[in-house]
Amino acid sequence: MNIGKPERLLHTQFARSLRKPFRQAVNEYRLITPGDHIAVCISGGKDSMLLALLIKDLAEETEAAFSFTCIAMDPGYSLAHRSHIAENAHRLEISLNFFETNILRIAGRHSPEHPCFLCSKMRRGYLYAEAQRLGCTKIALGHHFDDAIETILMGMLYGGQVQAMLPRLPSKNYPGMELIRPMYFVREQAVSDWAETCGMRFESCGCPAAQKGIDTKRAEIKKLIAQLSAKNPQVEKNILNAVKSVDTRKLLGWRDAEGEHSFLDVFGDCM
Repeated sequence: MNIGKPERLLHTQFARSLRKPFRQAVNEYRLITPGDHIAVCISGGKDSMLLALLIKDLAEETEAAFSFTCIAMDPGYSLAHRSHIAENAHRLEISLNFFETNILRIAGRHSPEHPCFLCSKMRRGYLYAEAQRLGCTKIALGHHFDDAIETILMGMLYGGQVQAMLPRLPSKNYPGMELIRPMYFVREQAVSDWAETCGMRFESCGCPAAQKGIDTKRAEIKKLIAQLSAKNPQVEKNILNAVKSVDTRKLLGWRDAEGEHSFLDVFGDCM
């Protein structure tokens, strides 16, 4: 297979399922603007590698007028694991900037059964810091549509809260930095189909849970959505739509910048 074919597929076989929804999210949520310097965060999986390719494709259009740098955190990979990530990046003609941390060891020691939350939180901090060091204004993550709807249900069923995985988010701890998710409308199956068509093998995140085959809460939610969608194909879109048009008049309570509110506030009667 010739180097460059994976990118050409974005203009042919996967133009509608990958390139179109990627650009729809970029335009609808104003994720990339002229003058941006974006740190594209590469984990080694197919999602982040595809994200880099889509952003590279967009940057090659002169009117885009932004720059990007692909950063890859090594949280404690084996030499073979890291080498394979580098080889895939080379095949996709993506230049990677590696930096080292010890996140896998820490997450595996402090939360061996359910390390994902701790690992994700630590990864985010390191990525922000490295991106800022490189002079970037945004970090781009490879979360897709399926990640977004799974997060909504996870928050409701396991966290007792209604919240969305936002397509863009200003950083609280790194002034001037912003997180973006340009693959917000891309379906997971389309990403898998692209990877299979390319004939490439992508690495998992390398976390302890993946290595031990632990069935995470996200995996449970993924199965639940699949079961519901088999009976009603609109379920997946409805989950996302539910957090797009929230009627606060029909909520028991909510929080905003002004504090906590209750549906009882409109009645004005106090005990």
